[in-house]
Amino acid sequence: MSRSLRLLLSHAGAIFLIALAACASPRTSVTAVTAASTRGDPLPSWNDGEVKGAILDYLDRVSTPGSADFVPVDERIAVFDNDGTLWQEKPLVEGAFTIARLREMAERDPALRHAEPFASALTGDLPEGRKAILELATRTHTGMTDEAYEAYVRAFLASARHPRFGVPYTSLTYAPMMELLRLLRARGFTVYLSSAGDVDFMRVFADALYGVPKERVIGSRFDKKLVTIDRRSTFMRLPAIETVNDGATKPDGIDRRVGRRPIFAAGNEGNAGDIEMLEYTRDAARPSMALVIKHDDAIRETAYSEKDGATPAAALSHDFRVVSMKRDWNTVFAASDASAAEK
Repeated sequence: MSRSLRLLLSHAGAIFLIALAACASPRTSVTAVTAASTRGDPLPSWNDGEVKGAILDYLDRVSTPGSADFVPVDERIAVFDNDGTLWQEKPLVEGAFTIARLREMAERDPALRHAEPFASALTGDLPEGRKAILELATRTHTGMTDEAYEAYVRAFLASARHPRFGVPYTSLTYAPMMELLRLLRARGFTVYLSSAGDVDFMRVFADALYGVPKERVIGSRFDKKLVTIDRRSTFMRLPAIETVNDGATKPDGIDRRVGRRPIFAAGNEGNAGDIEMLEYTRDAARPSMALVIKHDDAIRETAYSEKDGATPAAALSHDFRVVSMKRDWNTVFAASDASAAEK
């Protein structure tokens, strides 16, 4: 996600960032990993070093009774960003879904191919401006019931493949982060997602991929209206933005949904949208830890950073732990479909 697009989202009120540029590079092998840890090591996909040691030490201190830093179970709250933190974001999965939906709609309504911003989006040109982004979101995410929207998302995730790796998007979660989620739960943490994506988009896969139930997913939202269809009540998705969960809005969403300040958080460098959430976590009265995933491995994933360096600067001032994919992870992806990934 580009910094300029994040600013557009924040100021224009669009609900998500549309990622249209597909990778042209050939398919890359993805190493499959199992859920089983190597003997005695809860984080086998992490290289031994300062970051891994700090994580293990912190979790020992806050979860061991009698420790000076012990934190009661009900205060062990962890929050994670999704895109670029738990799974890849190049291209943004919800952006790929948006384009897939638009192409499907254009088959039924060819006029979309000749009307902007749809015509440009269908050819891969990112539309600019508030009106264009909102029109795309409105056409592809609203005007249907929650059940219909969920069905579209499920169908997309079941059939779509990443343009570079050639596997389902759901196979491209980060193995080290999946291990970390399991370890946090084993240490008594309650885990939440807090991401800029559409909350109902993430709710489709959050439990299956991350073990995070729907009620613990915080995200951007469209307005809804309770309607009755065939004598059954349901929610209709309306073409208006209720909340954009990004930047300074993230702590507010966490406070409203959780009611407690997290003591552990993870985000990524890329669009500066996680800074406030990470700062909010590090400013907790209890011992806390915040991680920033640095995308610096162009071979195994995609290398990118922020032009203004806002997240690295915040990491220095608030003592976030920077996780280098290249340095700290011996495995990147936790591919569930190993045979497809290795083609």
